[in-house]
Amino acid sequence: MPGFELFGDAERKEVNDVLQTGILMRYGFDGPRKGIWKSKELEQLMCSKFGSAYSQLVSSGTAALTTALASLGIGAGDEVIMPSFTFVASFEAVLSVGAVPVLVDIDETLTLNPEAVEKAITSKTKCVMPVHMCGSMADLDALAKICRENNLILLEDACQSIGATYKGKFLGTIGDAGCFSFDFVKTVTCAEGGAILTNRKDVYTNCDGYSDHGHDHLGVDRGADLHPFLGYNFRISELHAAVGLAQMRRLDEFLEIQKRNHTALKKILSEVPEIKFRSIPDPQGDSCTFISWFLPTETITRAIVAEMKEQGILAGNFYWFDNNWHYIRKWDHLKLSKSLNPLNENQKQALDRLNQTSFSASDAIMSRCVSTAISLTWTEDQIKEKGTKMVSAIKKVLAKQQVAF
Repeated sequence: MPGFELFGDAERKEVNDVLQTGILMRYGFDGPRKGIWKSKELEQLMCSKFGSAYSQLVSSGTAALTTALASLGIGAGDEVIMPSFTFVASFEAVLSVGAVPVLVDIDETLTLNPEAVEKAITSKTKCVMPVHMCGSMADLDALAKICRENNLILLEDACQSIGATYKGKFLGTIGDAGCFSFDFVKTVTCAEGGAILTNRKDVYTNCDGYSDHGHDHLGVDRGADLHPFLGYNFRISELHAAVGLAQMRRLDEFLEIQKRNHTALKKILSEVPEIKFRSIPDPQGDSCTFISWFLPTETITRAIVAEMKEQGILAGNFYWFDNNWHYIRKWDHLKLSKSLNPLNENQKQALDRLNQTSFSASDAIMSRCVSTAISLTWTEDQIKEKGTKMVSAIKKVLAKQQVAF
């Protein structure tokens, strides 16, 4: 899955270009940088690669989401509908702009259930934010229709799904804006970094300024830039952008390896009839960073996870139901409003309601789900060995369950 697995000479070359000039900041210092503009080059490459009119690099995926939300005019009192299975950064970004995260149930796509989204819409709803978890996509036709009919913004959190497509369009380019993360364990890494893609010029202009203290970037003297609105420091550095530039050029290579390894491992797991795989709205568009699979019950799933741990083969297999980064069940700090800075009244009331909300439909899915990360470095023999050991552990537990009943 992660691009760091194949970090090499191409990445070092781009970083050394920056080190030779000594200009590590993405803005200004035009003369000393000797024409080296890695951030601009990466933004242009992303526009060309993904078919987006505009791209804005920032310091992280979290910064990308925060910048996109602000640039779309989402703020105090506005409700943002998002899934109960995501990464904590999704709701952190919503809270950071003063808005209210409204978490709803997922379906077996492992992201927003469109029916749950419709039921959650109120007069305060301003945005629907699907999170394309584990490399695959939400049901974007259904969600886009809901947004059109209710005059809502569609913001794609595509931080975990760079390179995935939906009906021929890249994830992150379908809504009003889309966000990527380039942290160390993403398919493309900058070590730390993120990006916003949009086809709306107004949103891009806002992102460009908001991520750099409100600078308008219209003059040749950075110190003389005007500040049409407030902004913050979410800039990426040239060093990070340099790594990302080399990695982005290799995206097709990474995806090809992922899909090959994903196909091989899934074929082995398919030998177990009790395994059901994730629902993928457009299977051809899956970036194949994970295989997500379901077992018949929570009891069986827990027993299989325990068996794989006992056999020393759990590494790379994630049981999200007990994970405190990715599923609402363990987000006590969110549900109990444990914030260092005081939250606004709308946020406090929403989180209090969230603490009282049942997510039984999501629990029924996540308690039976295991996701297996796909490595770029696996050999054919390693895939066969891994799959064979997993299947053996799964069948062992299933056999015990049958005896028990």
